[in-house]
Amino acid sequence: MKSIIIYFSRTGQNYVNKEIRDLKVGNTDIAAHLLQKQTGSDLFELKPVKPYSNDYRECVKEAVADMKSGARPELAAYPENMEEYDTVYLAYPNYCGTMPMPMFTFLEKYDFTGKTIWPLCTNEGSGMGKSEADLRDICPGAVIKKGLSVHGAEAAEAGKDIEEWLNQKGE
Repeated sequence: MKSIIIYFSRTGQNYVNKEIRDLKVGNTDIAAHLLQKQTGSDLFELKPVKPYSNDYRECVKEAVADMKSGARPELAAYPENMEEYDTVYLAYPNYCGTMPMPMFTFLEKYDFTGKTIWPLCTNEGSGMGKSEADLRDICPGAVIKKGLSVHGAEAAEAGKDIEEWLNQKGE
């Protein structure tokens, strides 16, 4: 069985513990690398051709506009040979109560029938939102496992939570 971690993360200004902070490494990037360390999975970061603003408030406006319009931002690159992977870990921040639109762009490009998807969502208290339901809608032939909500401000300390989540894989 071969696995891959597909993640979308953001640097720059982020909402962290009720304040705006400038992040050199995004919370989801940190969580995705912790996940890779534990699984040995291949790793691929989704990057839109036109990145969201580094300014937090402007980024929120852009993300809301994308969501409302159903935008599918063009990605700079896609992982090769997706058909080789049985297990796909998705790591993303909660944008507008679901996944960021670049994640939708990626998911709609491939057929995930027969694959197992494990969602991990970083957030500052909004949990998984409706991302798991959205995954079921976008990937009807995939098995969508129970997701892991990671408090973004504590992403660097999420190793134990990720380990416990991975240990439930057989359920």
